[in-house]
Amino acid sequence: MADPPNVDKKSRYTEGRGIAGAFQGETVTRRRLMEGTALAAGGIATAAFALPALGFALGPVFEDTSPENWQAVGPEGDFNEQTYVQRIINITASIGDPGKTTVYIRKFDPGRDDKRNEDQPYVAVSTRCAHLGCPVRYIQASQKFVCPCHGGVYDFQGKVEGGPPVRPLDRFYTRVRSGRVELGDRFSLNSKLERFSTRDPSNHLDGLWQYIYPSRPTT
Repeated sequence: MADPPNVDKKSRYTEGRGIAGAFQGETVTRRRLMEGTALAAGGIATAAFALPALGFALGPVFEDTSPENWQAVGPEGDFNEQTYVQRIINITASIGDPGKTTVYIRKFDPGRDDKRNEDQPYVAVSTRCAHLGCPVRYIQASQKFVCPCHGGVYDFQGKVEGGPPVRPLDRFYTRVRSGRVELGDRFSLNSKLERFSTRDPSNHLDGLWQYIYPSRPTT
């Protein structure tokens, strides 16, 4: 492309702009070229570290936590608001019996349960302790869940009352179809019983902790 009229062609080159150390015919000094290369490399390196971390932190915010699989666990008449009933469900069908787990189920109690989960007609509590994953059991006399491994204690809703657990017991989504109670996927809760995608035992979910641990939908 031809230069515009009244433009000094020498001004395109470093020697014509009076730059020290300029060579005839060059348009960019070697120093400027090295500076630009260093900045570009620094930008690429920063992006390589920052983008995965940003995706890791914001990923849970955009996750679709709606249940995909449902299992029937019995007619509505089998469950009430006063106590939990045990049921065994299969959370990983491909591995047979090791993929089964025990779940404690009762009817949602509007006068006792937290309103954040009133869209769930039943409360289905996982037996996996939020400390290291040991199986907890429900004690009807005290209306508490107790972990025999390290002394974790949870109240009637599954919230931590004592011991090393870092958050409430996980739950499963519930619904009623044709008079039968069905359980969907598992989800985790923070200390306010707000729902999150499933986390591993020992993973906190309060405050900034929720952005540090990745979700583990297959655990």
